Amino acid sequence: MSQDKTEQDIKGYDPVILKKIFMFIRPYRLIAVIAVLALFFATAAEIAIPLLLQRTIDTHILNYWVLVPQKVVGNETVFIQNQSFIRKNEAKKLGYATNEAYYLFEVNKIPPELPAGIQNKLIKDNEQAAILLEDLRGLPQKQKAFITSQDKKGISRATLLFLLLLLCSLVFSFIQIYLMALTSQNVMKDIRQKLFSNLIRQSLSWLGNTPVGKLVSALSNDVETINELFTSVFISFLKDISIMIGVLIAFFVLDVRLGLITLATLPPVVLLSLIFRQYSRKAYRNLRKCVAKVNTFLSEHIAGMSVVQMFAKEIRTAGEFDKDNHQLLKANLSEMYVFATFRPLIDLLAYSSVAVVIYFGAGFNKSGLVSLGVLFAFINLIEKFYDPIKDMSEKFNIMQSAMAGGERVFHFMELKNVIKDDSAEQKLNLSDFKGHIDFEKVCFAYKEDEPVLRNLSFTVEPGERIAIVGYTGAGKTTIINLITRLWDIQSGNISIDGLPIKSIPLSQLRTLVQPVIQDVFLFSGTVRENIALGRDFSQEEIEEAAKVVYAHDFILGMEKGYDTLLNEGATNISAGERQLLSFARVIAHNPGIILLDEATANIDTETESWIQKALDRLLEGRTSIVIAHRLSTIRNADRILVLKQGEMVETGNHEQLLEKRGLYHTLYELQYVQSAN
Repeated sequence: MSQDKTEQDIKGYDPVILKKIFMFIRPYRLIAVIAVLALFFATAAEIAIPLLLQRTIDTHILNYWVLVPQKVVGNETVFIQNQSFIRKNEAKKLGYATNEAYYLFEVNKIPPELPAGIQNKLIKDNEQAAILLEDLRGLPQKQKAFITSQDKKGISRATLLFLLLLLCSLVFSFIQIYLMALTSQNVMKDIRQKLFSNLIRQSLSWLGNTPVGKLVSALSNDVETINELFTSVFISFLKDISIMIGVLIAFFVLDVRLGLITLATLPPVVLLSLIFRQYSRKAYRNLRKCVAKVNTFLSEHIAGMSVVQMFAKEIRTAGEFDKDNHQLLKANLSEMYVFATFRPLIDLLAYSSVAVVIYFGAGFNKSGLVSLGVLFAFINLIEKFYDPIKDMSEKFNIMQSAMAGGERVFHFMELKNVIKDDSAEQKLNLSDFKGHIDFEKVCFAYKEDEPVLRNLSFTVEPGERIAIVGYTGAGKTTIINLITRLWDIQSGNISIDGLPIKSIPLSQLRTLVQPVIQDVFLFSGTVRENIALGRDFSQEEIEEAAKVVYAHDFILGMEKGYDTLLNEGATNISAGERQLLSFARVIAHNPGIILLDEATANIDTETESWIQKALDRLLEGRTSIVIAHRLSTIRNADRILVLKQGEMVETGNHEQLLEKRGLYHTLYELQYVQSAN
């Protein structure tokens, strides 16, 4: 996948990518469903709070009633001595005078010391009483508190319910966040595992042409963007949408007229969001291009810092970086400008909606069409409606990043550049193999029209030690890669004990055939772990393998022996010690065939003498193919194959080839002269 594709053609929403991501949720769908339910409960509690406030204001704080001259049955009509009392707002709506307002309370709340004048004006029956609001306000504080105690209890109950709703919102939000994070982390674990499992099965031809940084970025950064899609985007979008829907429903439950007026203020918000989305995507694409350019520059020049310093290019390099860095600054500022413009505009529209609601709501309140509690609830709900819009705008970039990251992840996950293993289900008895190798007219090329091996044929008998020499590029290392099927040949046949290697399961082939390469690779970990390499060897088996190749003594001399930690690249031990550990690893795994590629190329002459002793023990009794530039290390080979441009031009032992005075003699003379100098 090209950088242009991944960085420029970024989609804000891709249902295909989302479908692939959600496929990984299936094993955890119960947890995800519970998380979504918890989200809806938390949202319901959040929406219920303004409704509770409206009810508290209209029922307990503004508990004002009007006595109407005839029996009227309206909302919350109360009858005292066959007289109709309706709420003040309801009276306005029905066209009754509201100059005299009453306060209704329980009859047992009449103070015994109530003045006779006020007592005579009370309207009461066996259950309730009504006192003129004007008279109530003129009473002493103690009597007033005694009469209004029922509303104080109602306010206390509402306060308790308010706290309960807040607690419910907190608890369900915690459950939702925790369960969604749990689901997300499990999904990320599965995606990383599947992605890594697929990558390690890809052919070397593909892996060699793909930058390591891109693969590491896909496994870490891109997968993390998918994690953010769950934790920051998906659940937030669900919550934002549910809040917006809940608020719209609450608008029309409270008052249809005011709800329609509020709804009429929303089209500018929709239009602004669409415009923002376009500008945001453009700014994000430009930012990603600049980030990629800066990262590429840093990666190349930090890795090649020695070259920069050797050629005194520090000032020029810093100048080039300054240009790229300035472009990144401009891209960041452009993106910030988009958000800095959008956010205040949304705030402006939110306040405009509030202003419109206050203007019309105040008129409706005077006309008795809307209570003060409803108007208060509308203002509160409008704020709740606009908060998700702001939140979604901030999450839009994360959505774009997740889409781009998801596209890269699934591109790598669906790669099929693998060495075919048609015999994977077949199991062979490796102990039956003798180690007979046949190359029959093998042709191979890494690139088309650039052949490396041309009709190469040779045989290696069981237990025989074969050496391969030739100029650089003759195809020596390629032979090792082909025997282990790191690459597949274009034509010809390679067989072991008469079985074509393609008919041997890869896992068994690479257990039977073990290479020891020039650049020894040891993992960060203990010496024991590097020898065992995932196999369940006992300590005695590991030590025995180390003793065979003369590595046991130097290992015991280390700080913690076999438990000594090797750092990255095993730079805390010498090249010779690294090579001995690689030999011990091969001995422990006990292959039937050993392939050595320049095993002593990076070893000094003094170290080579005791490395050679370890090699002799390593190869004893095994079929082996040895590649070495130092011809002195292969004098004892049973046969030496001399390659030139992918073809075998000479074969024989050391003395025979010197007598022929051909290519081998030339190579030997060149090394002898170089050594003498």
